[in-house]
Amino acid sequence: MSVVQKHEAATVTPLVAGQRLDRATFHDRYEQMPPGTRAELVGGVVYMPSPLRFDHGDRDHWVSVWLDRYMEFTQGIAVSHNASTFLDDEGEPQPDVLLRILPEWGGRIRHVDGYLEGPPDLVIEIARSSRKFDLGPKYLDYERAGVSEYVVVGLEPDEAYWHVRRDERFVRVSPDTDGLFRSVVFPGLWLDAQALFDENRGRLREIVDRGVATPEHAAFVARMAEARKGHSEGGTSP
Repeated sequence: MSVVQKHEAATVTPLVAGQRLDRATFHDRYEQMPPGTRAELVGGVVYMPSPLRFDHGDRDHWVSVWLDRYMEFTQGIAVSHNASTFLDDEGEPQPDVLLRILPEWGGRIRHVDGYLEGPPDLVIEIARSSRKFDLGPKYLDYERAGVSEYVVVGLEPDEAYWHVRRDERFVRVSPDTDGLFRSVVFPGLWLDAQALFDENRGRLREIVDRGVATPEHAAFVARMAEARKGHSEGGTSP
């Protein structure tokens, strides 16, 4: 190792689980960590997630199957997996999955230097051993930062925790009388949670198809298209 390399290595301050940091400091140190490092800042505290089991990855896939079907009928939205998201001075999580309205289509989240900044419209965390964390510190961070809807998909036991923002706080909602969850922010995004747990592709697609056939979804798509038109005519950049 050269003298310069030794000096550079000595100036790198590693992230340590349990540290209290502001988001800017956390992000600067995170970018200097070795490739493959996973870290989140939640409530101003550094967390270093443990390795993920295969069933976590499997459930992540089925969440994607569900959301991808919705995206086929809904322009102006995007899905991200494990993307660092700048919430505020105390939060930089990496949500398992998030769904957002693109800024040029009227969304509030911004693209800054290759990262997402601002509260996502819908966050989904998949939880086994992290269930208390996802329903505790992360829940509070997402609530504080203004996330509109927050879903925790629990493993063993299988359970969906769907939260919507009301009066600046999260409120857990139950499925409707027909057993379906219905997104507030994304009209037509309907979910049969049991189909998700059963990995039933046909049922997941069927329920989304019913949701996107509603007048509410058509109105949502029209509003985003109008925002996109105004953005283009205004000549602003995302």
